[in-house]
Amino acid sequence: VQLQASGGGLVQAGGSLRLSCAASGRTFSNSDMGWFRQAPGKERDIVAAVSRSGSSTYYLGSLKGRFTISRDNAKNTVYLQMNSLKPEDTAVYYCAAKMRGGSYYTTGLYDYWGQGTQVTVSS
Repeated sequence: VQLQASGGGLVQAGGSLRLSCAASGRTFSNSDMGWFRQAPGKERDIVAAVSRSGSSTYYLGSLKGRFTISRDNAKNTVYLQMNSLKPEDTAVYYCAAKMRGGSYYTTGLYDYWGQGTQVTVSS
């Protein structure tokens, strides 16, 4: 699976962005998908994840209500809608695919990673 993230950019606080992650290969619909982010000097953390069918989602607690993850298996694409953005949301955002079981929030369980897209929120 190859993953290509896009949609990042510079936005003012309170604004919105929609990230997309396009996957190649036949295994997309067999993969749980996650969005992670990494700010300078910090670890890469889970933002949100969605099950392979799309019926189940997981969010970092503090982001629930502002961020929404979704997927379109027909288009091999996963999305992250980010609303009410804050300067502390500034980070490189990565999409990742997990083919095995286990928790959504464990970075090491993800098998494939996209290249990352920069999100910068100005105050």
